[in-house]
Amino acid sequence: MTEPASTAADPGRAGDRQLILDLVLGYCRGVDRLDLDLVRAAYHPGGIDHHTGFDGTVEEYVRWLEPKLRGFDGTMHLVANQLVGFSGERAVAETYGMAVHWGTPADDPRLNFTSGFRYVDLLEIRAGRWGIVERHAVREWTRSDAGIRMPAEANGPVGARTHDDPVYVQLARLRAEARP
Repeated sequence: MTEPASTAADPGRAGDRQLILDLVLGYCRGVDRLDLDLVRAAYHPGGIDHHTGFDGTVEEYVRWLEPKLRGFDGTMHLVANQLVGFSGERAVAETYGMAVHWGTPADDPRLNFTSGFRYVDLLEIRAGRWGIVERHAVREWTRSDAGIRMPAEANGPVGARTHDDPVYVQLARLRAEARP
């Protein structure tokens, strides 16, 4: 089976492919770190999102998403394959992944589950920036992880859903070092 021409590798679009992947990864960081400005930044103004239980604009989506995320102790998005097809200033990206959700109590299946998903994104480049115009977050499967979470085996770095998370601390350090 051959790859459709619309998604065939185009070395001239490698930079655009990387920008689109970075956009998806930034969105995932935003969800996992509860950085809703980062989530919003993945979309162009007026962008549309279709998630399980939600259809609407990016602003409506962020308002819907925040209380849902706050109901979990944490989430972790793992991004896998991504295929991008281009047509001028527009692209369609299909990104596979898994999203792990955990919460308290650990035996509640509504708070402790993993989902397999695909993001099917229609994107446009505007003023030199790629952004999502419309996203279909396709949930392929969900499994319960209730009752199987274990405590950490030793002390060590712990993730936070604030700017105290190690990634934000390191990024702030990097920005401070770059100042003249």
